[in-house]
Amino acid sequence: MSDQIKHECGLAMIRLLKPLDYYHKKYGTALYGLNKMNLLLQKQRNRGQDGAGLVTIKLDSTPGTRYISRRRSNSPQYLKDLFEGVFSHFSDITKEQLNDPVWLKENKPYTGELLLGHLRYGTHGANTIETVHPFLRQNNWITRNLVLAGNFNLTNVDELFAELLSFGQYPKEKSDTVTVLEKIGHFLDDEVQRLFNWFKPEGYTNQEINGLIAEHLDVQRLLQRASRKFDGGYVMAGLIGHGDAFVLRDPAGIRPAFYYYDDEIVVVASERPAIQTSLNIRYFQVKELKPGHALIIKKNGTVTEELCKEPTLQTPCSFERIYFSRGTDRDIYLERKKLGELLADKILKAVHYDFENTLFSFIPNTAEVAFYGMVKGLEAKLNEIKNKQILALSQKGELTDEALAKILSQSIRAEKLAVKDEKLRTFIADDASRGEMVSHVYDVTYGIVQNEVDTLVLIDDSIVRGTTLRDSIIYILSTLRPKKIIIVSSAPQIRYPDCYGIDMSKMKEFVAFRALVELLDQDGKMHLMSEVYDRCIEQEKLPIEQMENQVKFLYDQYTEEQISAKISELVTPANISPEVQVIYQSIEDLHKACPNNTGDWYFSGNYPTPGGMRVVNRAYVNYMKNNDERAY
Repeated sequence: MSDQIKHECGLAMIRLLKPLDYYHKKYGTALYGLNKMNLLLQKQRNRGQDGAGLVTIKLDSTPGTRYISRRRSNSPQYLKDLFEGVFSHFSDITKEQLNDPVWLKENKPYTGELLLGHLRYGTHGANTIETVHPFLRQNNWITRNLVLAGNFNLTNVDELFAELLSFGQYPKEKSDTVTVLEKIGHFLDDEVQRLFNWFKPEGYTNQEINGLIAEHLDVQRLLQRASRKFDGGYVMAGLIGHGDAFVLRDPAGIRPAFYYYDDEIVVVASERPAIQTSLNIRYFQVKELKPGHALIIKKNGTVTEELCKEPTLQTPCSFERIYFSRGTDRDIYLERKKLGELLADKILKAVHYDFENTLFSFIPNTAEVAFYGMVKGLEAKLNEIKNKQILALSQKGELTDEALAKILSQSIRAEKLAVKDEKLRTFIADDASRGEMVSHVYDVTYGIVQNEVDTLVLIDDSIVRGTTLRDSIIYILSTLRPKKIIIVSSAPQIRYPDCYGIDMSKMKEFVAFRALVELLDQDGKMHLMSEVYDRCIEQEKLPIEQMENQVKFLYDQYTEEQISAKISELVTPANISPEVQVIYQSIEDLHKACPNNTGDWYFSGNYPTPGGMRVVNRAYVNYMKNNDERAY
């Protein structure tokens, strides 16, 4: 991807269903859970490069001993730092102690049966250690302790925060994570108190009631009450001090979650391949958590998938398939290939079917799979052309060996033209140095291009801002002296902000929106922007359920091709000779390639929750006011 964007976080949960001694005997280590968590997070590190954290909980610990252990890191080598810190606790013990599971659990941290890990991408705010998950809500009552980590953004934090105030709480900060933690924590307290009041008149001691609360705590009811007003995309994982655990998914299925369990272990992760690799299991053994449901793991080891919010229209995030998730998932790999394949017709029209003088390549590294699909689609089209040429010559009686050989020699010229020279992703840099880094991130392969003859076609998975295209990729490709440069996006035009976990919240960041404004300006239609601004202001007076996306009206003034043509101008560097053209995937073909992930609001403006409509209108108002704040 040329324009790196921060996006959804990654999480991993493990519940060991056997005593530590079982894993020591079968796998040779009592640290089996930690080793698997390390692998789960390593295999999802694409989902978070701002920090990582881990919490473990020991079951049935003795009062007066520490049973919750947490470590977090926001260092540049966050995973290395995290697990070096965790495993350092075992560096000073003897071999006998390391092979004694009972001793380890009694004497060392991070030896619990419940583990929750998290990888953080900060979509906003400072990257401080305090922002790294998991979060703790501590209490001397074991059943009131709550650990939370998640992959989520809520559009209505203000409303949820106000509700906390109405409960009489005094939150220490106003972030979505802390708000959700306190919201779930409030209803956890309420459920615990309800059970205490139920059992106390029966004559049980307070310690006996602790055990009864742990046994009878209704996690499904707790989550139903806590999530009733949540608006957004989310997968939230929680651990309760006594040993219950849950993973809750939003009712539209926007954010992903997968799980596997047997008689030894329960594993939950944001991506299927991480589970497959960590446990060496097959694709079909991993289940997807249903939208609106929670996977609930009770302390006694029972595992159920329970309805918590009635599912709505299913709109899983299509960006997961285009870019975010690792392409090692079977379905995602095939879908990315299909995205490239479906672009073949548009590409051939743009190059006038000139296979001889066209070089095909990709922008490293995430577009590589789409490139394979693009080549497959082009080869299929070329074979059709060859068949027609052979048939035509045959019908004329002119199909000589020489003519046949010439036809069959036609091939797709696929080369690796662009090389990502910088090992670190560009977003690692701070804003001040980002521009300089961008210009040096890519290099090119020299001596392959026919000067002023060849057209270069490079596929990218998506285009957000267009700045890296203009400042680095297209500029350095132009030094190869091609006749024309065509950039192909396997995703449609990104036109609207996201509010469910992707760092695309400001209208001015989108090259498609900047192209729209340029078109309106050159055509004398800028008054329409003021009209839409007024409409957005009026929308704020409506109930949130009645709000509609007003920005669509502006895009409706132009065709997709007109906007693409203007984008082509905007991403063309000054003082280069080759013509530049940008081609986009259609939304229709996106859905053909990714039929199950229909969430396309950043392309279409069709938001799956009422809060999304409010966000897009607010984002537009902020743009018109030159206000650089997020819209949610």
